[in-house]
Amino acid sequence: MNRQKLSGVKVNFLQRRYGVSLGRRYVLAAASVVLFSVLGCSQVNNNTSALAQSDLPQSESPLPKKTVKPDTRLVNANNKFGFKLFSEILKQDSSAENIFVSPSSIAIALAMAYNGASGSTQQAMAKTLELQGMNLQEINSSYAALKGLLENPDEQVQLTIANSLWANKDISLKPDFLQKSQDFYKAKVTNLDFKDATAPNSINNWVKENTRGKINKIVEKIKPDEVLFLINAIYFKGKWSNEFDKTQTAQHPFYLISGGQKQHPMMSQKGDYRYYENEQFQAVSLPYGADGKISFYIFLPKQNSSLKALYQNLSLENWQKWMAQFSKREGFIRLPRFKTDYEATLNDALKALGMEEAFSNQANFSGFGKNLSISQVKHKTFVEVNEEGTEAAAATSVGIQMTSLRQKPEPFRMIVDRPFFCAIRDNQTGSILFMGSIVEPQ
Repeated sequence: MNRQKLSGVKVNFLQRRYGVSLGRRYVLAAASVVLFSVLGCSQVNNNTSALAQSDLPQSESPLPKKTVKPDTRLVNANNKFGFKLFSEILKQDSSAENIFVSPSSIAIALAMAYNGASGSTQQAMAKTLELQGMNLQEINSSYAALKGLLENPDEQVQLTIANSLWANKDISLKPDFLQKSQDFYKAKVTNLDFKDATAPNSINNWVKENTRGKINKIVEKIKPDEVLFLINAIYFKGKWSNEFDKTQTAQHPFYLISGGQKQHPMMSQKGDYRYYENEQFQAVSLPYGADGKISFYIFLPKQNSSLKALYQNLSLENWQKWMAQFSKREGFIRLPRFKTDYEATLNDALKALGMEEAFSNQANFSGFGKNLSISQVKHKTFVEVNEEGTEAAAATSVGIQMTSLRQKPEPFRMIVDRPFFCAIRDNQTGSILFMGSIVEPQ
């Protein structure tokens, strides 16, 4: 058997042994793509498969068993990174349009890339991702455990997390990196001929399938110096624990930042909710499914405040304080039915958060091979909120290129008729899956 055929056999073996087969489920979706290209003196061997450097060894670090509680250090790191990134996006996006991102998806994709980082590049990524104090083994094990905890669907709430690795057939990658991607992130491994015009379709079809058609395309085209894509896909679809009565949906005014207003379909409901308010805002938790494991959170600035003031106080510390003060309260909620999508390039935001070296010629991703740096991080999302529940999706593409018990209070009234912040949170682990700024419902 010649070397080329041997490489193909190994790839097929890896796909059979490690490939993740995700059935068609209904859930909210986020997909993150990490793309790598060779820098300067390329390590590409035209006759060597990315997976054929050597037979992959058996894992020396078996996956941890499912635990009752997640590693709070990782959950806090992801949430803190999410708030920092959201703040940077707000600074750099002056369009006054809806923003909706998946910090969990972006963090998982970058965590897979982090496995290849070394030296000062690794330190910079750890600072940006808030992973200081955790070693690589702890990070990977915690992500593996967290995936198992999050993927705990019931009939009304389903959540899937999928990862994949797409390598140019001519690139040689380190077996240790491939092993970690498969063991801890359950990544499907595939070799492609990146010169083939159909290669992007193969990647995009995987993203489309694992976001249930909500993200159709994340890779427009593959540039000559690009050699690797790491992709994360999260898809979630949840029915409200108490669905809104469609006959109660009616046109009401929604007040815009510009001072104008628009008539918009607003859903209404009375009931008992987990609720919190202070001088600055009202906040309510709308649960999904029978157990309320995941909820949709709405933060509505009061008339004498603003979204800008809320965002100035949006941090991990304040978020944890707010979450601890939610309590059951009877009330009335009216909120817009809406659907929106969002797209942004995150290079500048991540550089501002301390990851500039990872985009430069000084980048060190020797865990993959030599001479690699990130070229582009692109993020796409989708969300729809209606009387039945919520569906959402996100995709992130990271490219690497060649270089050279109290007294019962009065019932509350919460009329969400002006711009608001929202988040979808897994209440068991505390993980924030999605967050957004809705300034004009569509």
